[in-house]
Amino acid sequence: MYGSGSICWPSKKQAIITLSTTEAEYVAAASCACQGVWIRKILKQLGQEQKKGTLILCDNSSSIKLSKNPVMHGRCKHIDVRYHFLRDLVKEEIVSMEYCSTQEQLSDIITKALKLDTFCKLRSKLGLIDFTDVQ
Repeated sequence: MYGSGSICWPSKKQAIITLSTTEAEYVAAASCACQGVWIRKILKQLGQEQKKGTLILCDNSSSIKLSKNPVMHGRCKHIDVRYHFLRDLVKEEIVSMEYCSTQEQLSDIITKALKLDTFCKLRSKLGLIDFTDVQ
């Protein structure tokens, strides 16, 4: 999001097999961080340098804890090293991760089948227009 509008919403199938939801969310957050760093660099070139870290909202508290903990645990040894750069970004405060409840997760609109009322609520939060209301 930039201001109140969505500027980027990629969705793709993960190229690796993950062994837990924590690992899947961690890999997705690392991918999101890559996108965030790229957008930060573009905004800097346009004279819109970001002062605070890019906020990533995640509905998995274990993934958030994993990103903030620099100690490697036995449970995360199998995660490919390339995804652990997320820890470096969090440590350097380039990226910050916060918990977001599943009901408020905007990315669900492009990744899950939703009830109509939930879909409409998330669509409005993304700043998208419902053309059936336009006269």
